[in-house]
Formats: sequence, C-alpha cells, structure tokens
Amino acid sequence: MSNSQALGLPSRIARTLSVTTLAVFLSASCAEPPGGEPGDDPTPAPPLPAPEDQNHTQDEGDDGSTEEGATGDGPLGSRVVVIDPGHNGGNAQAPEEINETVPVGNGEKACDTVGAETAGGYAEHEFTWELSLLVQERLEADGATVLLTRQDDDGVGPCIDERADIGNDADADAALSIHADGGPESGRGFHVIMPGEVAGLTEEIVEPSQVLAEDIHREYLETTDVPVADYLADDGLDERTDLGGLTLSTVPKVFLEAANMRNPEDAALLENPEWRDQAADAIAKGLATYLMRE
Repeated sequence: MSNSQALGLPSRIARTLSVTTLAVFLSASCAEPPGGEPGDDPTPAPPLPAPEDQNHTQDEGDDGSTEEGATGDGPLGSRVVVIDPGHNGGNAQAPEEINETVPVGNGEKACDTVGAETAGGYAEHEFTWELSLLVQERLEADGATVLLTRQDDDGVGPCIDERADIGNDADADAALSIHADGGPESGRGFHVIMPGEVAGLTEEIVEPSQVLAEDIHREYLETTDVPVADYLADDGLDERTDLGGLTLSTVPKVFLEAANMRNPEDAALLENPEWRDQAADAIAKGLATYLMRE
C-alpha cells in the first residue's frame, strides 16, 4: 500500500502535497521497522505551501556547491540533506580533467565521467540536474537544508571524491546521488546502490545506508511507473564497494539509478517533465521517511 493510499487520498491530490503530510503521518509510526506497515488511523495535518511559495536564501560555497536554506520551520527543519546530481554538462569538453584519477579509498578511479543519454539525445547530466532541483524544492518546503554538489549543468565535475567530501563536511543526515543507467537496450528498471563494508571506511554507514536505500526503493517503486531492474541487482537493491562516492562517505548515502536511458520505455519516462515531478515526489518521500526515523 502506498502512503497516499494509507492516507485515504486520491492519487491526483496526494501528488500535490508537500512532504509535510508524510512527515506528520510518520511521526506517529516512525518506530516501525523498515518496510513495516504504517498505523491504521493517521490524522494528517494540512500541507505546507507549494515549493514555489516558499522564500529561500542561496549561498554559493567555496567548493562551488550550492547551499539552499529554507527560511521557515517544518518537520525536517533540523535535517541536512546532500543531493548529488550525477556527472556535469561540461565533462565531455574536458576529457583530461575528468579522466585524471583520484583516490576512492580502496583504489583509484577517474575523476568523473560523461554519463549516458537516451536515443533522443537527452543526457544523463541534464536529467540528474533537473530531477535534483525538483527534489530540493520538495525537501526545502518542509524545512530541510539541502546542499547540491554542483551549482549548474554546464561545469566540469566535481570529482567523485569531492562529491563525497561535500556531504561529509556538512555532516549530512542523508546523501543521495542521482543517476540514470546506461544498461542494455533490452533491460528496464531502476535500482538503488548502497555501500558494502570496506574495512576502515564504510563500517559506520553500511547499516543506516541500507535503511535509506530501502525507504527510497519502496517509495520509488510505489509511485513511479518504473519497475525494478531486470538486468542486474537483487530486487532493485545493489551493494557495491567500488564506488568512491560511497566508500569515501562518512554519512549515510546511496545512489539511485532512476531508470535505463537506453531502454525506449524508460527513456520516454525520463524525458517526460510530468513523470520527473512524480519521481521527485517519490524520492522526497523516501528521504523524509528515513529522516523522520532519526
């Protein structure tokens, strides 16, 4: 059962609510274990104004990241979230810079990559940027402080180690890296990647990151029209120890591969602005679910 169904709301109305309704609802049941059913008789509070009605301040950090601070109180008012839009629009024009290797804790990898794109030319870097802004709006509407790892979609990088550092330096309550996969054309679906245990690096974040992954996975599966990946991962959850963005993180963090850009059905959704709004709702609800457990 989805959260909107549990609240007894028509789906067309539930999609317009801010995360506040979910947060108030969860406050009565956050003791439930991950994946547990919510209470039977919640009493939701009225939603906050839509994101565009909120007043925000914006400051650019020394590292080029963008910090957004919500001016009002809300159920997520004490929470800090880092959203990492994968890749960047200028990467393709800077091969030497993005191919330079950086340490990832248990080895070295290229600073960054160009990313995938659909057959129609919709680039992963553009998709992740647009979706990240939508998620940011929804979380800020409920009072969270949201940091982005890059400030636009025409720069280069930052490198994967720098992206992890932004979340670490902010002592974020949760961090999410948004991507879209470049899998086989015949394969469909999304998956969430969580950190595996790497001695001396990830021991402290493995367990909370798994809870975060499950919360986002559940909401994304229930709200979007994207199935779990049928070409990799186990039921849409994947554990990896080779991604610097995870192995270098000291805060709970996961990657979302929102769909397969090379699959025609998935690509049609990714290219659809209305679907991106729906996906942003799901991601924000998943993050709020996790944050309200804290």
